[in-house]
Amino acid sequence: MNTDTHRADVAVIGAGTAGLAAERHARREGARTLLIDPDFAGTTCATVGCMPSKLLIAAAEAADGARRAVEFGVHAAPHVNGRDVMQRVRRLRDDFVRGVLEDITALPEGTCIRASARFEAPGVLALDNGERVEARSVVIATGASPALPAPYEAVAQNVLTNATVFGLDVLPETLGVIGAGPLGLEMAQAMHRLGVRVELFDAGDRLAGLPAESSAALFDILTQSFSIHLNCKPDPAPHPEGVALRWRDGEARFDRILMGAGRPPNLKSLALENAGLDLDDHGTPHFDPTTMQCGDAPVFIAGDANHHRPLLHEASQEGTIAGRNAAAFPDLRSTARKVPLSIAFTQPAAAVIGTIPEEDDSGHVTGVVDFADQGRAVVMGQAHGVARLHARASDGKLIGASLCAPGGEHLAHLLAWLIQGEATASEALELPFYHPTLEEGLKTALREVCAQCGLERPWQRDDDPRPGSGRGRPDK
Repeated sequence: MNTDTHRADVAVIGAGTAGLAAERHARREGARTLLIDPDFAGTTCATVGCMPSKLLIAAAEAADGARRAVEFGVHAAPHVNGRDVMQRVRRLRDDFVRGVLEDITALPEGTCIRASARFEAPGVLALDNGERVEARSVVIATGASPALPAPYEAVAQNVLTNATVFGLDVLPETLGVIGAGPLGLEMAQAMHRLGVRVELFDAGDRLAGLPAESSAALFDILTQSFSIHLNCKPDPAPHPEGVALRWRDGEARFDRILMGAGRPPNLKSLALENAGLDLDDHGTPHFDPTTMQCGDAPVFIAGDANHHRPLLHEASQEGTIAGRNAAAFPDLRSTARKVPLSIAFTQPAAAVIGTIPEEDDSGHVTGVVDFADQGRAVVMGQAHGVARLHARASDGKLIGASLCAPGGEHLAHLLAWLIQGEATASEALELPFYHPTLEEGLKTALREVCAQCGLERPWQRDDDPRPGSGRGRPDK
C-alpha cells in the first residue's frame, strides 16, 4: 500500500464550486495547495444542478409559449419530442461541464489528488488510496447529495433525483414530485409544460421558502396548471406500473417519483471527530460565516457542506473567504456577506431577498404591488403575481422583499442591489424607471413604503404628476 505523505499549506477537500474557489484564492495568496476529490467530475451546478435544470426549463417555456400563442392571435400547437428535449439538455450540459473540467486540468501540476479523505487530526488527512496529507489548514468543501427517505427505499428503482433526472432518455408520462422547494417547483412546472402529468407534494405549508402571502400567491398561480398538495406526506408503495402514492384524501399512480427535497451535506465519511471540531445536532461544524473558520481550528468549511446558504453564488463567495483565510491562518479577515438572495425559476419566478420581518414587527413597514393590473404584465399576457417590499419604519431603509412575479429573477436582482446599497424607498424612487416595464411596477410598492414612513414624496417635487396604476398608465 502506498504510504506517501503530501505536504501543503492548504488542503481543500472537494472540487466543486466552493472547493475550486478556495483552492484558487489560497494559491493567489501564495499558499501551496492540494485539491482532493474522488471524481473531479465537475461542479454540481454544471452537472446536475443550475445549468441542466435551466435547459429543461427553457424547453418547457418554448412549449408553453407555443401553447399560449393563441391568446395573441397566433395559432400554434407544440409537439414535444421528449427524446430530443433530453438530448439537447445533455448536449449543452456536457458543454458546460467540459469548461469546468478544462479549468481543473489547467491547475498547476501536482495540485489534484484523486481520492477520498478523512481526518486523522486537525491538519492531517488519510486518503483512501493509502496516502496521507499534512497541511497547515484544511478547507472542507465536500458539497451535498440527494437523500432517499426510508419509505422510498422499496421503490428506489423508480425514484429520480437531481443527479439522475437529466439522464432520462425520454420523459415519463406521469411524475410525482416530493418537495416544494425551488428544485421541486421548477421541475414540476417544467415537466407539466412538456406534457407530463404532474402532482407535487410537500409536508410543509410554503412554496420555495417564501413568506406566507407570496407563497399563497404563487400557489394560486401554479395550481391553475397542476396539483400541489401542501401539509401532505404521501406513503409510497410498489405498483406494477411504477409507484403508488397514497395520502390522507387521495391516491395516484406515477411512472416515476422525483425526490426534490433534502440534500444533506457530505460530511459523514470525513471523521470530523478527529478534527477537534464542535458539531451541531446535524453533525455540521459550528463556523463563523464571516471567516468560514470552524471554531478556533485551522479548518474552514464552505459551500453546500455547511448547509448555511446552499446556492452557487454563496458557495463561490464562501470558497473565496475560506481559501484566503486558510492561506493566512491564523491571521484571519472577516468579510461582510452579501445580501441573501434566493430565486426559484418558476413562471412567474419567485424570490426571497434580504431580511423578512415578522408580521407583528411594528418597527417595519411593507409596500405591495399586485401585477394583476400592471401595464407591461398585461401586455405580456402574464398579469399575475405580487411583490412585497419591507423597510424600516423609522427611515424607509429597504431591508428585504419577497415576490412571485413576471420577470421576477430580474426584479429580485434590482431589489438585492438596492438593499445591499442601503437605499431608502425614497432614494429608490429617484432612480430612472422606463415606461412600460415590469420594473416600473416596483414604484407602487416603494411609494406605499414612503407613505407609511412619512417620507417626502418625489412626485410632489417633480414635474411628474402622480399617475394611477391601471392598464396603459405608468405605475404609481
